[in-house]
Amino acid sequence: MLPLPAFEARYGVRLLTGPAPAAVLPLAYAPSLYLTPAHLALQYGPGERLHFFLEEAESGRTVAQLTVFLSADATTARSPWQAPFGGVQMAPELSKAVLTEFLRVAEAELRGRGIRRFTVRAPAFVYEPAASARLTEVLTRLGYQVPLAELNNHLPLDQEYTARLHPSERRRLLKCERHGLRFEQEPPLLLPLAYEFLRRCREEKGQELSMTLEQLQLLFRALPRQVFLFSVRDAAGEWAALTIAIQVRADVLYNFYPASPLAYNSLSPVVLLNAGLHAFGRASGMRLLDLGTSTLPEGLNHSLLRFKRHLGGVPSLKLTFEKAL
Repeated sequence: MLPLPAFEARYGVRLLTGPAPAAVLPLAYAPSLYLTPAHLALQYGPGERLHFFLEEAESGRTVAQLTVFLSADATTARSPWQAPFGGVQMAPELSKAVLTEFLRVAEAELRGRGIRRFTVRAPAFVYEPAASARLTEVLTRLGYQVPLAELNNHLPLDQEYTARLHPSERRRLLKCERHGLRFEQEPPLLLPLAYEFLRRCREEKGQELSMTLEQLQLLFRALPRQVFLFSVRDAAGEWAALTIAIQVRADVLYNFYPASPLAYNSLSPVVLLNAGLHAFGRASGMRLLDLGTSTLPEGLNHSLLRFKRHLGGVPSLKLTFEKAL
């Protein structure tokens, strides 16, 4: 156990290593999927992994956690290495003072291991607005910079899908329905065919998939209740659009891998695909459909951002922090 300066009597930091160890004490919060042992075990990282758990003595609970991936040469560290987000997840009542000391303990450990730069990719503010504001304030005071500020878009599921649609997208939705297109959930055994479909769609746009087929198959096997394959089929039964969706939290569905061939652009089946995801999330009691960011390696994808706004997407900040240690 590592002591927490100024709070030694109440808190301690348990440091664990390995691919994906579970917290020793019960969690005082529901972790996002990317911070669970099941998902962490699947995440790529070139070097050692450090898992920091902040434990509260009085309640006997884990009140915060942070997983850090080290580079192969152990000079840089990231949280996460590849997942959509990582960073600190914490109990709602955790104070800024305690969070500050927790991060200082983690920084000291990284510094002692020769780490010179630490990067934290936080979730979009809409996931937990109060926690995101608290983390942002603490990291800023600790000297972190923001090298990347992205706009994440989401659809609130307490409203009808069509209520937020731009008139042009509403017309496309009706056109899909007139042409007999339909939304379906597909079985995971179709993943090899789906992967090839996704790959071809990305290739048409000069893009690549970030995961291999084997990685996706592992994801579906490890998390069968959180990962889904959805499609839009045309009147002949052919795929017009596909996506892989992930239930990141009990109240959030993430549209992870949407794709549609250019040949279907006149119908815009992705509008119907999102309608289906909206209905699925709503029927499952979720709060929002996460449409993700619109950032490519070369910069902002303006056409994608415009499309998400036309779907009625609500913007939310997603920040990446960095500090020289």
